[in-house]
Amino acid sequence: MPKIVMYSTQVCPYCQMAERLLRQRGVQDIEKILIDKEPARREEMMTRTGRRTVPQIYIDERHIGGYDDLSALDRAGGLVPLLQAA
Repeated sequence: MPKIVMYSTQVCPYCQMAERLLRQRGVQDIEKILIDKEPARREEMMTRTGRRTVPQIYIDERHIGGYDDLSALDRAGGLVPLLQAA
């Protein structure tokens, strides 16, 4: 299973939906970086992704994007192969 990293906040409904989708696809471990608890990590997220909103999801070193991007990837049949690649 590849490494999953998700920049998130504690109260973000899209973050919760992204986590739920990943878990439904068999992901057990998600490294969550809570930018509301660690404000310095917000700047890291923005530099790394070029985006300001959460969630921002990485599968290994590949930036997937936010929940809408993750969901579209899943609907297109691309998520499961990515999760099985490693």
